[in-house]
Amino acid sequence: MTSIIPARTAPPRVRPQPRPAGSGSAARTVPAPLAPRARLLPSLAAVYRAQLSRARVARIPLLFVATFQSVGIMVLMRGVVDGGAEARAVVAGSSVLVVAFVALNLLAQYFGQLRAGGGLDHYATLPVPPAAVVLGAAAAYASFTVPGTVFTAITGSVLFQLPMTHLWVLVAVIPLSGAALAGLGAALGLLAPRQELATLLGQLGMSAALLLGVLPADRLPEPVGWARDLLPSTYGVEALARSFDASPDWGMIGFFLAICAAVGVLSLAVATWAYRRAAVR
Repeated sequence: MTSIIPARTAPPRVRPQPRPAGSGSAARTVPAPLAPRARLLPSLAAVYRAQLSRARVARIPLLFVATFQSVGIMVLMRGVVDGGAEARAVVAGSSVLVVAFVALNLLAQYFGQLRAGGGLDHYATLPVPPAAVVLGAAAAYASFTVPGTVFTAITGSVLFQLPMTHLWVLVAVIPLSGAALAGLGAALGLLAPRQELATLLGQLGMSAALLLGVLPADRLPEPVGWARDLLPSTYGVEALARSFDASPDWGMIGFFLAICAAVGVLSLAVATWAYRRAAVR
């Protein structure tokens, strides 16, 4: 019996053309071009914004504690120190102590926690220079010290009746002292073998800034004075203390600020090396 429905015919099979020898394997082995490595300044700005937004809520209560602690120290010293060079040393040391609490102590704890929790692996996979990670985090933490340091300096000037004419020196003291102390804090956190040890080193560094920075230099024994000269925040304290004079010696102030800047560059370089060392382990 013959069907009236036309039968479907399969399409003709086309034999594939042979490829030239070696063409397919060569196409599969050519790697895709990688994106260019990020430059330092854009990477630094990106890390700074990320750290600033991350720490904005978590670090504000700690900044209040640091400011309250410094103001409390000045109130206690008000009953012992009447004025003169000792009062200037107390106010300058208490103001820079806010920078030490945040930039040294908290940054040491942060990098210690980052290393212990594997957070360095995340940064190591990003195409950013190691210096951008260290500098961005240090700049973000140092930025939080600005309101507390200014408030402490103004409060101390009122308590000890010091002139506030040259408090604009804080514009140089805060970033230079912050860079020196933040570099030291980052290096301590990255070089510490355990997170608990990083926290301990940060606390000891802040205690050193408290004892050696707030107390007048002429009241300290000579061996302790040598340790004071090794503390990065000492030169910021000296520059700020001399700015309270009626006729400041701007040459000496500039000299101390230059030393503070040199120490800051050195400490940030050590922190960058410590970051590279910790990231590859």
